[in-house]
Amino acid sequence: MADQLYYEDVTEGMDIPTLEKHATTRSLVMYCACYEDFAEIHHDKDAAQEAGWDGPIVPGLFTAAFLAQMLTNWITPEGTIKKIQANYRRPHIAGDKMSLKGKVTGKREEGGSCLVDCEIWVENDKGEQTSPGSAVIALPCRG
Repeated sequence: MADQLYYEDVTEGMDIPTLEKHATTRSLVMYCACYEDFAEIHHDKDAAQEAGWDGPIVPGLFTAAFLAQMLTNWITPEGTIKKIQANYRRPHIAGDKMSLKGKVTGKREEGGSCLVDCEIWVENDKGEQTSPGSAVIALPCRG
């Protein structure tokens, strides 16, 4: 388990450790079954290609789950994601490398909580930003 990150350890402009992921066709089938998302472009290569894509498209919420995993890896065990949002501007195809990244944009104490504002995003293997977003996390304070 990772060492606990504390509010006092975080500085504005700090990079969040990058998480590299590849959504496989198998993981897409499992995701689609769990979420009852039966749009064939998310799990069937032929259907995706008929729709004009190179292969099955990674659903936006699956991408958001990877962003949440990146944050959780960074803030565990006692940090909490309070808010997360992302926009899906370019699709990822099954098997594509996805680099999940983030940066601290601000810190504040509010209502007894130590909050950290973050800019988060996904990049494709060409380094293009595909899914920009933001998050608010709560971290334990030392004081």
